[in-house]
Amino acid sequence: MRRLDASEPGFAAEFDALVDDRRESASDVSADVAAIVARVKAEGDAALADYTAKFDRFDLDASGWSISKEECAAAYAALAPELREALDLAAARIRAYHAAQLPEDRDYRDTSGVRLGARWNAVDAAGVYVPGGRAAYPSSVLMNILPAKVAGVGRIVMMTPTPGGEVNPVVMAAAHIGGVDEIWRVGGAQAVAALAYGTSRIAPVDVVTGPGNAWVAEAKRQLYGVVGIDMVAGPSEIVVVADNRNAPHVIAADLLSQAEHDPTSQSILFTDDGDFADAVAAAVADVIPTLGTAATMRESWADNGAVIVVPTLADAIPLCDRLAPEHLELAVDPVEADALFAKVRHAGSVFLGRQTPEAIGDYVAGPNHVLPTGRRARFSSGLSVTDFMKRTSFLALDEASLAAIGPAAVALAGAEGLPAHALSVQNRLK
Repeated sequence: MRRLDASEPGFAAEFDALVDDRRESASDVSADVAAIVARVKAEGDAALADYTAKFDRFDLDASGWSISKEECAAAYAALAPELREALDLAAARIRAYHAAQLPEDRDYRDTSGVRLGARWNAVDAAGVYVPGGRAAYPSSVLMNILPAKVAGVGRIVMMTPTPGGEVNPVVMAAAHIGGVDEIWRVGGAQAVAALAYGTSRIAPVDVVTGPGNAWVAEAKRQLYGVVGIDMVAGPSEIVVVADNRNAPHVIAADLLSQAEHDPTSQSILFTDDGDFADAVAAAVADVIPTLGTAATMRESWADNGAVIVVPTLADAIPLCDRLAPEHLELAVDPVEADALFAKVRHAGSVFLGRQTPEAIGDYVAGPNHVLPTGRRARFSSGLSVTDFMKRTSFLALDEASLAAIGPAAVALAGAEGLPAHALSVQNRLK
């Protein structure tokens, strides 16, 4: 891992390199994805069956294309009570948080007498991608399905690969809690293409959300416009701003909570105490061998981890903004956490205080854990109910309000060289 010190002469260049580092897959997958998308569009189910046999090593026709609601209900019933209660708690909190996000319709008249407003409606159908390889997470099922349900989406379709034909029962239980309408055992870029274009079996959707590997992310990017998407997500990342009043092993675990996702994940610590920085780095080295995801964490920390010493913690915030991290922990006293948070401009989600680990947000806090990565928090936000909705504006004029604002429209249409526009308004003016 890198150790940087803001007081050193070469810090600016070193930090620039950290900000500019691209951790997405080194291989160019765009051509492969384009070929997959084109084939699914042309061949439909036949292409899906072939790709599933090739990549996931099972026969859709023999094993079954879909997972029924009854199977999901049975998986939920078979859960250990404590796990079932945990999923139910998470679902209740996620549902409540997203219900509070529902936008309000507007309908009013302005000072010219023009009636103006906007009405929100859910999309007709949404597709949710749930990974089934390295990352098969029931929490992601809830985080994607529940906002769609709260938004009022009429049909929710889940696509999840089942490598070797194996189905994750906890993912099925989460789908039952969320109330998904269809589950198809298809993954990869081909699943996204099927959701976008539809096949004989699978009707197309309007929006596709959910995390995935580089091929899934690239498919979403290429198909944006055919369908809406939540975001093009990259490797996970966490930035922790911490003082020396934290226990080093506690901060080490926070950093490793994202490092264990993938070797390309990134974990960065900012602190104002050099000795504490070294203590956390040592704690990371001690903790890694004790956990089952050690190999992934070790590679992630070695390649993408960083410990940065700054003069004051306030000096860390502009640097954090340049990173625009997916997750930002402010592990300090509550008053100071609020003061630092007031200065934060770019982060997917922020965790305030020593008792608020990022991991709590992955499961049961309520806010969505589908968040922008790769510095995209500079211009985008985490998944919300509005990703499954669209706004339709409306207006209504009478003779008086048209007389008030119509002449200006005629003048502007003339200036733009669009006489039919001008005539359309002029014909109604007295």
